[in-house]
Amino acid sequence: MNSSLKQRMKSVLAPVFPGGIITILIFSLDHFQFELVEKFLLFAAFVIVPLVILLLNHDEKNKHQRMIYAAMKWLQFPAALLTLASVMSSKMWGLEGTAIPGILSLGWLLFTMLLGLYGLTTIMIAKGRAAEIAIGAGLVYFFVGGIWFTLYQYQINLFQANPATHALSSLHFHFSSAIVPIFIGALGRIMTKKSWYPWVVAIDIIGPILIAIGMIFSKPIEYIGVSLFACNIVVYTAYLLAYLRKNALDIKAAFFLGLSCLAFYTVVVISIFYPLLKNMYSLTILDFIPIYGALHAFGFVLCGLIGWVYMVGFIHEVID
Repeated sequence: MNSSLKQRMKSVLAPVFPGGIITILIFSLDHFQFELVEKFLLFAAFVIVPLVILLLNHDEKNKHQRMIYAAMKWLQFPAALLTLASVMSSKMWGLEGTAIPGILSLGWLLFTMLLGLYGLTTIMIAKGRAAEIAIGAGLVYFFVGGIWFTLYQYQINLFQANPATHALSSLHFHFSSAIVPIFIGALGRIMTKKSWYPWVVAIDIIGPILIAIGMIFSKPIEYIGVSLFACNIVVYTAYLLAYLRKNALDIKAAFFLGLSCLAFYTVVVISIFYPLLKNMYSLTILDFIPIYGALHAFGFVLCGLIGWVYMVGFIHEVID
């Protein structure tokens, strides 16, 4: 890697290590009596988001984008700590039912607003490039996830949806809705031009909106959104695996991207065989949620982000 890229990776990865340690403690210690959805949201705040920031391109000539990027880089870890404090205040400090958890959650809301603003600037200067539009849309969806998290911490009922639905909506936007467009955008940066690619980007932007609307108002709309979104991931993983097979790439990038795709298809296989497994072993959907969550968050999302980070380094080495 060139020196500037090494410095950039070092500066962004610095908070990932303490954030990763905090995440491991949250998942492994009984001291943290959090809901599973809260643990995954904290994982996103401490680990996923800084890795996403590492993938972003910023125009050195664009002053506003450069300033937002610098602010995101410096504020990510403090915002994640405020997110942890917000959850701890409602689950461990006896402040549930007060305004304190909601007030503390505003730190993450403001940070995700920065991500959203960066996404909008990316879309505006993309000049029609579908890959950059996809990445920009993913960043905007992080802001939507931040809104849902704040609503959850304030325990507000909105659109006939209870706080538990707000938590699931926040998780959906922090992982699937934000990450999949970013992955598809990263793929678009390296793939040869395909006539179908802009349609994949368009569906990928519309799908999360349909899912979010369906979760609150209409199950059929949710099913349509989920189906479109899942098909998009199939297209992404199938093309990515074919690309990895045909091109000589950095072995670390290929390994983690391959693991990411494998995790997705494992989720698909488990989903197909869920009715059979449920009857054979007297399992419920609650038994499968931790499995789905781990495969998606740690397998598809985390391994995918690590793979794309290595891919960025490989591409810069080839260019230089």
